[in-house]
This record gives sequence, structure tokens and C-alpha cells, in this order.
Amino acid sequence: MPERVKGVLRKYTVPVLADVFCVVLCLYVAMALRFAGGSPALYLVHWKQFRQYALPVASIYCLCNLFFGLYSRIWSYASSDEVVSVVESVSTATLLLVAADLLWPGRRPLPLSVVVTGGLFTVVAFAVLRYRARLLRGFLQRWRSRTAQYATQAGTRVLLVGAGEAGQLLAWRLLHEAWGEAYLLVGFVDDDPRKQGMIIHGLKVLGDRGDIPAVVQEEGVELIIIAIHTIASKDFRDILAICQTTSARIKTLPDVVENLQGMSDAALLRDITVQDLLGRETVSISREACHELIAGKAILVTGAAGSIGSELCRQIVLYQPHLLLMLDNNETGLFELSLELGEGAGPTQDGGILSRQRYLVADVTDRHQMARVFAEYRPQIVLHAAAYKHVPLMEQFPEEAIRVNIGGTLDLLELAADYGTGRFVFVSTDKAVEPVCAMGASKCVGEMLVASLAPDAGLVATAVRFGNVLGSRGSVVPVFQMQIDAGKPVTVTHPEATRFFMSISEAARLILQAASMAQGGEVFVLEMGEPLRIADLAQRMIRLRGLRVGQDVPIVYTGLRPGERLHEKLVASWETRLPTSHPRVFALRSSERYDGLAVRSQVRHLMGLLEQETPRAELARVLFALAALQAASAPAGHTNGTPGVQAGAFPGGDTPSGGAGQGGIRGV
Repeated sequence: MPERVKGVLRKYTVPVLADVFCVVLCLYVAMALRFAGGSPALYLVHWKQFRQYALPVASIYCLCNLFFGLYSRIWSYASSDEVVSVVESVSTATLLLVAADLLWPGRRPLPLSVVVTGGLFTVVAFAVLRYRARLLRGFLQRWRSRTAQYATQAGTRVLLVGAGEAGQLLAWRLLHEAWGEAYLLVGFVDDDPRKQGMIIHGLKVLGDRGDIPAVVQEEGVELIIIAIHTIASKDFRDILAICQTTSARIKTLPDVVENLQGMSDAALLRDITVQDLLGRETVSISREACHELIAGKAILVTGAAGSIGSELCRQIVLYQPHLLLMLDNNETGLFELSLELGEGAGPTQDGGILSRQRYLVADVTDRHQMARVFAEYRPQIVLHAAAYKHVPLMEQFPEEAIRVNIGGTLDLLELAADYGTGRFVFVSTDKAVEPVCAMGASKCVGEMLVASLAPDAGLVATAVRFGNVLGSRGSVVPVFQMQIDAGKPVTVTHPEATRFFMSISEAARLILQAASMAQGGEVFVLEMGEPLRIADLAQRMIRLRGLRVGQDVPIVYTGLRPGERLHEKLVASWETRLPTSHPRVFALRSSERYDGLAVRSQVRHLMGLLEQETPRAELARVLFALAALQAASAPAGHTNGTPGVQAGAFPGGDTPSGGAGQGGIRGV
């Protein structure tokens, strides 16, 4: 017998035989009910006819099942809607039998009531047969939930927050799919009063968000899943804050309505990210303005291998530049970026073609090398993200902050003006505001260089200032994650230290938006909302891992480091905040414009001292004096609070230090 025929027989034999058995059984039950308490003689007559016609009747049901595709379905994956096909098949077969019974010449093969009642029983039998595994699991789930054994059964006890479409879909998968056997659902919580006390998939809605701690305590919940795919950020943070008061781990659910099919359990749930903890809505940008700025242009990104630079490159390629130059002295980082973005030409998101990509290993402080780059490629827009950023290290080596953050910026500004670059964006930091550390002072001078550019220079130069960037290399988030993963204490400098935070992608978008709005000389800042306490961030990250603060993972306060201060701010006392075309982006202008020649003269003097290997203490003194010119240009009564030079305050007694602190590690 051919293998194909054998395969067909294996596929249909067992289901057909099972259906035949169900039909015969249902007809027999219908016969027994019809003649119960009646004449035994009449029952025997019909019983003989039943034995004669039972198999032909069953064959009609099986043929209808074949016609309606019941044998072509994988019932272990079928939804409740598939019951409709069962009803259609049985109804058709029953109607055919009723018609045949009525039109049969002479005595009817079966009583009409037996045919109709048997059809009703057959619908139930076919449905139970096809949903048997699911029904069995449901009965077992209900039985286990009502026994004391359920409380001690192995598996993670789960509470679902949200009894809407996303929550019930997740509950169904956890209850009916193999991977869900590792989880034991205890119920839902939902804020909708109409759902309170109701039952979904055999699970009760146990209360609203305020009842979460009590439910976790009473039911021994180990995992809370926030299963609401459309929720306002404020509501999400409120629910998250309540969940974090419990001992349970917390996860959330992506949009399962769009992504459910084909999604594994690993992709179905995701961890709460640190971005979810931001105390504000993330800011979107005008894609049309960015496309108009970038499309068909030659763009140079310095520091392209860094966190901000690489994200800038990822976003720029979506706007179809003619040429994207990615420059960094980190050749490994550039190599990894080239693997991600590809070499040379490639498709963009909307089907366009990126003409050229170039990965340039170069140092922004090498003026001759940078001049060759400008002469060869003639960039029309420069996004200058290359910088030294770590406060404690720059306190030890202020000469490097001066060389890179000031010298490199000055060279790039002058080359951009000389070679006809249209726009220049300088990436700054909140530590440039009334600076108290060498890194902040160097960035402050960079902002002054941008602001002091002559209006007739032909170059529109602007600066973008923002706070800490979540997840950037060396920032608090990866440091905390590393400490938590290693089981080490999480180190925070001060319990009251606060910082402004934004995501990497948001920072990159702000830079592009600023470039599109720039008129020259201004500093752009984002509406950052309220600053976040570093200690709170550490506690929340520990709780997101399902660990207990102080018991599983302690927090150790190490004290403010040199150059750090307790609170940062984004706007200096002498700066005026002006609205822009974007409601969440603001432009800052100083009360007085700087004398460009004087600022450059002072910077050249500082760079000359650097080349002469001047002691660090003297370099730092001149650096802070130069940064103090920003305050000196403000009207009387304004002061920036720039600290005086304190001999021996830097490690080793060589360089001066500012005052108090940063709650973690700064990442630009």
C-alpha cells in the first residue's frame, strides 16, 4: 500500500471511528429516553430498526464532518469559534435525516424524536470529543484551585493586573498551553467596577489596583504581570509603584493583540525597563522637519561609536541622507556599528536608498586629520557628540577634558565655518550649568564657543543640553544592573542626590530636532519633568528583579565624589527660556552675547598652557576662570556660584574641585 494512502488512513481512521461511536451512543441514549416506561414490545421493534440503521446514520454524520472540514482541523489549537463548524455539520446531517425519515415509504427507520434528540446529543458529544484536552485541563485547574494541595503545588503563582482583552488572552495561554504549566494563576485585579467579583476563565477579579498588596500577601503571589497594552504612562507608573511595595517580581505585556500569533512565551512577557520608571512622557519629534533637514545631505557624526553617537546614526539613516560619516577613535565600536548598519549603500525604512556610509577612525583633536575629512567629504551638518564625560576621571585628568571637550570643539567649529558647513550641533550636559567640576566647566566653555560664533560666520551653531542618559555606557543603570547581577551591594553616593534622566533614543531625537530648529547661538533643552532620586532608582531596579532592598541586595552610600554635587539643574540663573515650535523643547539665550574674539583668545591661551605641560592646578584655575566669564556677562545681581580654586582639592593635590554631588555616573 502506498505511503500516501497509509498516511490518509492514519489521519482519518481514529477520528472517524470515534465519531461513529459518538453517534451510535447518542442515538442509543435518545432511544432509551424515548421508550423509557413504554411498551417493551414496541421498544424491541424499534431496537431492531436501530441496529439496522445506526451505522448508515453515523456515516451521514461523518460525511458531513468531512464536508465541513472537521477532520482537517488541529483541534488542540482551535478557538471557541470552531464550535460553529461542529454545529453546522451536525445540523446539516440531522436535517437530512429528518427529511429522509419523513419521506421514507412505510414505517420510519427511526422515530422522528430519536433523530432530533440524537442530533442534539451528537453536537455535545462532538464538541466534547474535540475539546477534550482543554476541558480536562479546565476541570483539573478548577479542582486544584479548590484544594489545599494547590497552595503548595510547584509553579510560580501569578497575579494578572488587567482583566481586559490583553489580560484574558494571556490568562488563556497560561491555562491552556504547555509552557503555561510553570505558572499558577490566582486571579485578576482591574479598576473597572463592573468587573469586580466577576470570573474570567475560571479566575476571579479580586479587586482593583489598591488591593494588589493584600492579594499578593493572601495568595502568596510570586509574579505580577501588568497585562494592559493601552495604558497612560501615569497610570502605568502608579500601578508599578503599588506593585513595588510587594515582594513579588514584576513583568509587563507588550501588545499581544498585534503580536500574539507565533510569539513564544519568552517574547510574550518582558521585564519592566528602567525607561518605564521615568517620571514623565517621552517626547516625540517632528519627523517631517528632521527629514527636510537630513534628506540628501552629507552628515558628520563625531563620537559615533558612543551611546548617543551610535543612536544618532541609527536614526539618521531613516531620513535618507546622501552621505553619513561616522567618526570615532574607538575602532572596535565603529566595527560593531558597521556590522549593525552595514557597509556602503543600503535600504532605508521607507524604501529609499542610503547612497554612502563611511566609518572614519580619527581623533577630533587632530586638526590636520579633521581638515582632510572636511576637505574630502564637505559635510553639510556636523553633530558633535565626541567628548570625555565621566566626572571623577576628568577631576583627576582635567587636561584631557580641556584637550578633547574644548580643543576638539574649537577645531571642529572653525573647520565647519571654513568649509561651508551649514549647521553645527554641540552635545552638552546639565553639568555645564554653573559648573563645579572640570568636565562641566569644559562643556560650559564649549557652549560659550558655540554662542560666541559671529552671526556672519555662515555657520548656524547650536548646543543641546540634557541630563543623565539611561543605559548609556558608564551611566548608573548598567552599573546598578552589574552590581545586582553579581549579588554585590548597590553603591549610591548620597541618599538625597537627584538627577534629570532621559532615554538614549530620546536624547538622539532631541539633537536632531534642535538641529532642525536652530537659528544660531542658542542652547536647546528638553522639558525634563521632576528630577529623580538616584536612591529611588536603585531601589526600584532591585525590586524589578524580585529582590528585597536591604535583605537580598543592600544599598551602600559612598559619599559624594570630587566634582559632584547633590542636585543638577538645566537652566542657569542668567539664562532666559524661550518657547520653540515644539511644545516640550525650549531655547535658552544668555542675557548678553559673548565677545567671540575674547572667548577664542582665552581658549587659545588655555590650549597653549596645555601644550606647555602646565601643572594641573594652574590648568584648572584657568579653566574655571574661563567658564566664569559666562556669569560675568550676566546682568548685575546674577551669579553662577562657580567655586573658587581650592588648592589640593583634586586627587593628588594637583587640581581644583567643585563642590557636592552626582548621585551616579554621568553618561552623555
